[in-house]
Amino acid sequence: MPEALPLSLLNDILYCRRRAALKVVEGWRSGNEHTARGDIAHEHADFAGYEVAKGVKLLRALPVFSDRLGLNGKCDMVEQRPDGSFFPVEFKIGKRRQWENDDVQLCAQALCLEEMFHTAVPGGAVFHVDSKRRREVEFTPILRSLTEKTAADLHALLNSTDVPLAVFREACEECSLYEICLPRVTGQPALLHDAAKRLFKT
Repeated sequence: MPEALPLSLLNDILYCRRRAALKVVEGWRSGNEHTARGDIAHEHADFAGYEVAKGVKLLRALPVFSDRLGLNGKCDMVEQRPDGSFFPVEFKIGKRRQWENDDVQLCAQALCLEEMFHTAVPGGAVFHVDSKRRREVEFTPILRSLTEKTAADLHALLNSTDVPLAVFREACEECSLYEICLPRVTGQPALLHDAAKRLFKT
């Protein structure tokens, strides 16, 4: 049975393998404006409990796990319908827009629910906080396969203990690990070598 890893790291590894490796291999964590906004957006969802609205039970901060995939985490919200079926909802900052990494993270929650409760979870939704709109996601065979492959890739990354070289993109400057990753330097071995020489020069 693989070691259980946070399912939120599936989002990281699809966004940037180096970011995921810095977290899972080296244990780095940091925050910035975007993580702070995310924390605020999750405040209500992270308060464990439930309420009933129009016959639907809303389960907040529901812990989930999958022994098969070696994942665990929390669902921001799970709607339990009158027929007993589950519908996970993931909260994200930003406007309504489709991102593959968000869909995989949501699908992983569904796979956990299916394993835990022995029931089918055919779909869920991403709630985009800025636009206050939800985008429904169907857990197709393609998305399920990608989610399982990404979980396997995450465990392989941990077992390899290798941190990939950086590949600088404009999005790097928005990353909470930017100051730790230093992608403009670490992505170019010659610059990295020169910087190390200057750093340790006596």
